[in-house]
Amino acid sequence: MIALAPIDQALIEGRHGEAARRAMAILMRYADACGAERFVSVESAHIDGCLYHGPSSIDFARRFVDLGGQVCVPTTLNVAAVDVTHPEWHCGPPELLGAQDELTRLHVELGCVPTLTCAPYQRMLRPRFGQHVAWAESNAIVFVNSVLGARTDRYGDFADLCAALTGRVPLVGLHRDADRVPQCLVDLVSPDHAGLPRDLYFAAAGYVLGKRVPGLVPMLRGLPRDAGEDELKSLGAAGASSGALALFHAEGITPEAGRGWPDGLPVHRITANDLKRAIAELCPVAPGEPVAAICLGTPHYSLAEFRALSTAVEGRERSPAVAMFVSTSRDIAAAVEADVTLAPLRAFGVALVVDTCTYLAPVVREQAGAILTNSAKYAHYGPGNLQRRIGLMTLERCVRSAELGSVAP
Repeated sequence: MIALAPIDQALIEGRHGEAARRAMAILMRYADACGAERFVSVESAHIDGCLYHGPSSIDFARRFVDLGGQVCVPTTLNVAAVDVTHPEWHCGPPELLGAQDELTRLHVELGCVPTLTCAPYQRMLRPRFGQHVAWAESNAIVFVNSVLGARTDRYGDFADLCAALTGRVPLVGLHRDADRVPQCLVDLVSPDHAGLPRDLYFAAAGYVLGKRVPGLVPMLRGLPRDAGEDELKSLGAAGASSGALALFHAEGITPEAGRGWPDGLPVHRITANDLKRAIAELCPVAPGEPVAAICLGTPHYSLAEFRALSTAVEGRERSPAVAMFVSTSRDIAAAVEADVTLAPLRAFGVALVVDTCTYLAPVVREQAGAILTNSAKYAHYGPGNLQRRIGLMTLERCVRSAELGSVAP
């Protein structure tokens, strides 16, 4: 039996409107299926159901619009299925543009902010430590839980919008103290001992981690203590892709890692050979192979990453045979375009894709040649989604390949 607070009872009885009543009815069934004993309030929501997968996405959102629904907590939107700002780049079904535009509009009518990014934590919405939120999208979930120390369970399409309309979620999963305790220890080889550049190291470490302890909460030992947010973002996104990673603790780095955890946890070791095997798996391309495009920004690029890319391409010339796309949010794209110090990006011909990720929305028109990336998430999903050869490598090697027009040694 679920213990209902006065706000829950009011929502169920329709005292906050018919849209909120219907959303709460869905959450009640969700809570019952999860064995929840009560609900908890959330301070924000991040919606994945705004990514168009078919008519049901539109039907669901439109029903709440017709009922006069409005979100009651700050609510951001995840990526869309296509970049409607640059329709000329779209290589998929043309009808997708209109359908996605309508779905986005409906969510905006409900009061959602059209951030259309998988990394809302970069600029607009930064949950505080211990704060309960209802976030969807795998990299956003693992980042908010692990790096920020806020609390969200895995919210999928439609449950996320119901949480935004009610401000309530079942107190289950990673909202609970007991489910945030590490279930295993993972000893990681350091970048130096692995002989890997840091960007490739964090991508590969996350990918191996997800496969090694799928669905578990690990405590990591051995990560560099100076690991930055973008590096942790890369690790978390890779682990979420390969093994549903939703929370990790990193010794001396993440905010909950200093707590007293139980002794006697099983220990896993990730070696240099493990990382190199993962890189080989995610990079089946060979030096000299033609390159069609470089695709970066999965998850969406931050301002710091754009600055690093600008430094990497300064004074260099991209082969006209190679396109270069970087996915990011509208907000960060506007900041990049206004920043005169980032002129090397424009000189190199870097195209900014907004509202989506290019492993979801095909933008590479040239069919001959591989697509290169420094994202393990892109390299994991890209081959299946795009039916293309994808190669994971360092940012520096991506840039050299863009210069050469072929995979650099």
